[in-house]
Amino acid sequence: MTPRLVKDSKNTLEDTKQIKALLHGCRKGDREAQKALYEHFYGYAMSVCLRYSKTKEEAREILNDGFMKFFTHVHQHDEQASAKSWLRKIMINTAIDHYRKHNKHYHHQDIEDVSVQNISTGTTGNEQVAYEDLIAMVQKLPDAYRAVFNLYVIDGFTHEEIAEQLGIVVGTSKSNLFKAREHLKNQLRKININSYAQYF
Repeated sequence: MTPRLVKDSKNTLEDTKQIKALLHGCRKGDREAQKALYEHFYGYAMSVCLRYSKTKEEAREILNDGFMKFFTHVHQHDEQASAKSWLRKIMINTAIDHYRKHNKHYHHQDIEDVSVQNISTGTTGNEQVAYEDLIAMVQKLPDAYRAVFNLYVIDGFTHEEIAEQLGIVVGTSKSNLFKAREHLKNQLRKININSYAQYF
């Protein structure tokens, strides 16, 4: 019988055991185990994919491709390593593959040409900007800027690693990061949220 993950479980040890049991089932090709693991990590994986995508539809495409790779290569997963960390790595690599595939003939787009919608939730300078709003702002960046921003600022890649992953030179990676940061700072300042602008 396929083990089920207990939602909102306070017992981390038990949760870890259940994930290991599901991974064991996935290695045997158990569809129920795959479904349970997919549902358990869906929210986390989607949050990673959304950062690299322009739309939710694109994020879902990356997510599904990522899970396909996860289940196809699950036998390569080190049982002592975190399944969540391994999944995150797969999702990031899948997002990079998606970028390469769809931007082979990428033409430079100036940040000034990008139409960025202001936060639509009635946020004022005295309120905190929601995580979803920040993600929406990142999604509006041109593809090249968004990819570099995510890889460097959030996922901890070096410019050398980014250049290798995206097939660009280090100088382009640094330039794209600078422009992405400046754009996000300006957008936050437009809505008078300087407390967040300082982090970019």
